[in-house]
Amino acid sequence: MLAHVTTFAIHGVDSRRVTVEVDLRPGLPAFTIVGLGDRAVREARERVRAAIQNSGFAFPADRLTVNLAPAYLRKEGPGFDLAIACGVLAAAGQLPRERLADVAVFGELALSGELRASRGVLAVAEGVVGAGLSGLVLAAGHAREAALIDDLAVHGALDLREVAAILRAETDGTVAARADEDAEAAPGPGVDLADVRGHRGPLRALAVAAAGGHNLLLAGPPGTGKTMLARRLPTILPPLSRAEAVEVTRIHSVAGRRPGAGLVAERPFRAPHHTISASGLVGGGSSPLPGEATLAHHGILFLDELAEFSRHALEALRQPLEDGRVAIVRGQRTALFPTRFMLVASTNPCPCGFAGTPRCRCSDADIARYRRRLSGPLLDRLDLLVDVQRPSPEDFAAGPICTSAAERDRVLAARARQADRLAGTGAACNAQLDAALVRRHVRLDDRGDRVLRRAYERGTLSPRGHDRVLRVARTIADLDGSAGVRGPHLLEALALRQDVVGGGMEDAA
Repeated sequence: MLAHVTTFAIHGVDSRRVTVEVDLRPGLPAFTIVGLGDRAVREARERVRAAIQNSGFAFPADRLTVNLAPAYLRKEGPGFDLAIACGVLAAAGQLPRERLADVAVFGELALSGELRASRGVLAVAEGVVGAGLSGLVLAAGHAREAALIDDLAVHGALDLREVAAILRAETDGTVAARADEDAEAAPGPGVDLADVRGHRGPLRALAVAAAGGHNLLLAGPPGTGKTMLARRLPTILPPLSRAEAVEVTRIHSVAGRRPGAGLVAERPFRAPHHTISASGLVGGGSSPLPGEATLAHHGILFLDELAEFSRHALEALRQPLEDGRVAIVRGQRTALFPTRFMLVASTNPCPCGFAGTPRCRCSDADIARYRRRLSGPLLDRLDLLVDVQRPSPEDFAAGPICTSAAERDRVLAARARQADRLAGTGAACNAQLDAALVRRHVRLDDRGDRVLRRAYERGTLSPRGHDRVLRVARTIADLDGSAGVRGPHLLEALALRQDVVGGGMEDAA
């Protein structure tokens, strides 16, 4: 007897269809799994055998051959257990094979037959819809996550016995209906821009970064509020759209960060330690998994003490920052991970942090060596370079400059202008404008054109920096409600790109 069951393998942050073919024929008892499976897949033989027997079914005492097709695609993890078990039971005549032609099954089995959590359920659910199947059978704890996908019948089961009842149409199982109100909103962070005192310039830079999705570097002595500012940036970012929320949830599901949870409602804020490796930052491993750059997709990647990160890890960010994705190649496989994030970083001007003041005891060689940890190509990919200094006693004692609620309203209005202007271009905000879109949507007046030409002629801007200044100027104009980019907008954009790390680039304005 031959049975076919459809399941899915996780590949990057997507899923690939896999057909589990089970052949049962007379012969000496044997149970063989082929099809380029890893050790977890090969060990499924023992889990499936025990789960079938402990669930009250008869395990066939014949020769069993299981093929996971296509054979060239590497299969990893225990998520194939349920499909193999259903295939064995169908080949033995204990489950209807006709029903298995319409649905996919996915999940890990315990020895008792209980269904366990598996990573990547949302990616699997999207694959089921893409394959044109009518439903998905999986662990009841994952039904809520899978039901986030429209036009999919989700059947949740607690164990193998309940799966058999669903396939025999004896019960519908636990079906979770999609509801937007089920989105899980993270508890409020309890922080606000009103907590910040005396940083009018950096606060303005935060608003510009949030309005246009720009990368931001905060540089200055220790204790001046760089980390405080960065951790309040999420309070003024626009909310995730439905499509963005589903994409973020899928990524975190594939990474195994939130098995069975509902829709992610807040933009990610990832703050890895400076000892992180390059593969931990951009993704990798023998079985490529998303790194912090991908986990920050549609959110913020915050690198505190940027100069303390390894040079190798920081240089690995150059392609993700430019392309919005990273390709991880392992053997003959390539996994693509999305990396559309805002890079927010902080750094000190020297090892002790007090360069330029009497408190600094670093030599010129120490300072030069410290600053060389940040390469020019990496800094050139940052839109805003902001100096954060110790506020004066008067400013520090004064009241709040702004609140997160007020700044968020201004950011939302600026993003709405961008959405109208960029509709149909594939860009969601000004930071994502390519060279052609910059030429089309950023038109300078005569004064702005002269200022930008002068800055470029003086060598303070690279061609990449030239376009990044134009994007920032367009964002500043959006914040001010201006249809065109005027000279003051460009002057502010140039001022926000001053070199606060390399030793004082001359202000081109």
